[in-house]
Amino acid sequence: MHDELLTIGRFARLCRLSVKQLRHYDEMGLLAPACVDAGSGYRYYAPEQARDALTIALLREMDLPLAVIAQALAAEPEHRAQILRAERDRLAERISRDQARFQMLERLAEGGLPGYEVTMSREPERRLAVVRAVCAPAEIGERVEECIGRLLPVLGRAGIAWEPPLWGLYPLDLGERMAIAVGAQTPQGQGAPGLELEALSGGLVAETVHIGPYAQLPLAYNALLAAVHERGLRPQAPVREAYLVGPAEAPQEELMTRLIIPVQESMA
Repeated sequence: MHDELLTIGRFARLCRLSVKQLRHYDEMGLLAPACVDAGSGYRYYAPEQARDALTIALLREMDLPLAVIAQALAAEPEHRAQILRAERDRLAERISRDQARFQMLERLAEGGLPGYEVTMSREPERRLAVVRAVCAPAEIGERVEECIGRLLPVLGRAGIAWEPPLWGLYPLDLGERMAIAVGAQTPQGQGAPGLELEALSGGLVAETVHIGPYAQLPLAYNALLAAVHERGLRPQAPVREAYLVGPAEAPQEELMTRLIIPVQESMA
């Protein structure tokens, strides 16, 4: 039988892998040898196992988790395609986040921390018709778009005129999962079926304006929160974003967002 099989060394050379990799794949349950000699413990592989070995190596080179690779190898072709498409989508999302980080680092490298004018003002009370969502920090942009897509049609069907801009409401701390809301100010705080009403109290706030992509909003928050703490104030939730110029009105570089953080004098 061994005459028809390949030693682990020959099989490794055939697949352009190392013996160590093949042993690791065996230990992980990804690619077991066709035969293990009971006396010597030597591993032997069938030539037709080369395709799976090469596929594992290719997917590992793409940083796919071993558990995902195992699922893909065990799946029927149609299900395997679904698994790989899901990993493709996760990779695309990661690339998008990395591009945003790259652009932010590039901006910092070229000009240091951008200067934001932080002002103190008094914000009036507002009543917003809102829709809510729960998401991870990386999903905020997608969820905000979904919320807008739910909010505006309801207001339109109810014949309720709303006063621009649209508002985003966020917690102070960006946890793994957090509750957000997107709302519009309506005359006399009118609501509609399917929408909730959110009352925003008036009072002292710290605010600034960010011009540029939403992915670079952390730069503005950095300046805003630093100014709040330097003044000995306590930030309060929810943090408010007013979208003065949105994606439908201008390119990314010209988006304009007003950032508002309600504050109280520190008791310390």
